[in-house]
Amino acid sequence: MFRMWCKLWKDNRMLRDTVIERAEKDTRTHKVFHALEECCLQFDLEQPIWLDAVAEDFKRHARARFTKDSFIEAVDFDYLEIQVIEEDDPFLW
Repeated sequence: MFRMWCKLWKDNRMLRDTVIERAEKDTRTHKVFHALEECCLQFDLEQPIWLDAVAEDFKRHARARFTKDSFIEAVDFDYLEIQVIEEDDPFLW
C-alpha cells in the first residue's frame, strides 16, 4: 500500500487535508503523480508545476511544498504540502 498525505496551509494553519491510498503495482513516480492528481481533484485545484527545488526536496525527504509559484492560477492558500507516509515493501513483490 502506498499512502500520501496532502495538506493545504494558510497562515500556519492547516485548512484541509486528505490521505490518498494507491494499491496498484506501479512505479513510485507514477504513484506519486496519480496521488497528487487525485488530491488536486479532491481540493478542486489545478495540477502544480514541479519546480526544481520542489523535486529535489521530494527526492531527499519524501515531502514537498508547492507554493503559489507552482500554480498558474491564483490560489487562496500559502502552500500545498505532500508527504509520503507509507510505501510498498519492494521485497514483497
